[in-house]
Amino acid sequence: MAKVLIVYATRSGGTTNIAELIGEGLRIAGQQANVVSVKDVKSEADLGGYDGYVFGSATYHGEMLQGMKTFLFLTEKAALEGKIGGSFGAYGWSGEAIDRIFETMKHVLKMDMVGDALRLKSSSLGGGQQMAQDYGLEIARKLGA
Repeated sequence: MAKVLIVYATRSGGTTNIAELIGEGLRIAGQQANVVSVKDVKSEADLGGYDGYVFGSATYHGEMLQGMKTFLFLTEKAALEGKIGGSFGAYGWSGEAIDRIFETMKHVLKMDMVGDALRLKSSSLGGGQQMAQDYGLEIARKLGA
């Protein structure tokens, strides 16, 4: 059983919901998912012991939330190169944060990313719940489950 850490930054709870649904998808596939707020990750040691990582943030005024920016700098010290990764987030108008997280994980952290980032306006709109769970399943498949 693979262990996956899902770390999110949220303003109004929408990104939290998506993170929980991705975790459900991983659990459906028989994997272990630990869903935590970016506020609860204090050091690079908190990132150890996982096979996969999924990071997400809401987009606010075209940017990821500050907590996620700070967190991504912390991840540079955590030796995540080659680990399976994914990114996600909620957005109102644009959604740039989600792609920036994905690109940082892929190019700076040199992680082995799933096909694309998960971009949702809300987990409750247009099949968002199923899409988030499916993203968890996609990560599980990439982990070899």
